[in-house]
Amino acid sequence: MRIDKLLAHAGYGSRKEVKKLLKERAVHVNGEVVTDPKTNVDPNKQEIIINGEQVLYKEHVYFMMNKPAGFLSATEDNVQKTVVDLLDPEDLRYNPFPVGRLDKDTEGLLLLTSDGQLAHQLTSPKKNVSKKYFAEVIGLVTEEDVERFKAGVKLDDGYVTKPALLEIIKADGISEVFVTITEGKYHQIKRMFSAVGKKVKYLKRIQMGTLELDQTLQTGEYRELTKEELEQLRSIQGQPGNSADFPL
Repeated sequence: MRIDKLLAHAGYGSRKEVKKLLKERAVHVNGEVVTDPKTNVDPNKQEIIINGEQVLYKEHVYFMMNKPAGFLSATEDNVQKTVVDLLDPEDLRYNPFPVGRLDKDTEGLLLLTSDGQLAHQLTSPKKNVSKKYFAEVIGLVTEEDVERFKAGVKLDDGYVTKPALLEIIKADGISEVFVTITEGKYHQIKRMFSAVGKKVKYLKRIQMGTLELDQTLQTGEYRELTKEELEQLRSIQGQPGNSADFPL
């Protein structure tokens, strides 16, 4: 890979800015100064140092975040805080972005990556990737609601949702439930419960496909995916139609 492309991809600036660093003799490969931006390097076999700092090259980054309420699932906003604001500077250089969206006041599992191809696969409607949520609902959730969710719920704009799996944990004045859906319409779960006369008090995503939220992550914390977790997500690319963990 060309040295200018590698350094730009690793977050050391634009191609123009990287060329300036090379011209300033700030880049060393295996101890030798490199000034030519066309120089080919292998980051897996060669030591690359820039301004005394070793370049640890990654083609892409993959993070699991326990998203807190109050943050937008976006990369930037002129007024409000975004999930990217929670990332460390050394991770920001890879320009990760959230995969799909969680509402501002919804917590839980959010993936951030620089891998556009994988992100597209995970959010493609053709893949029907399941998303499982824990919810606290104001009102008594009943078996009738379970059947209505299973059949698809007509929302306030007339759209009928795809079948959803509603599991009752506790039925009370504040009911606790799990909800699994395979699409992501705007405020979908809140609108589904509104359609059956109830209101969502708290919502947290706990699973996406077969990937589960790491319960050791506090809200606002994140970590890199393990090799096994990444393989789970990549396997979805070969699963058109539905997700195996959605037993409707």
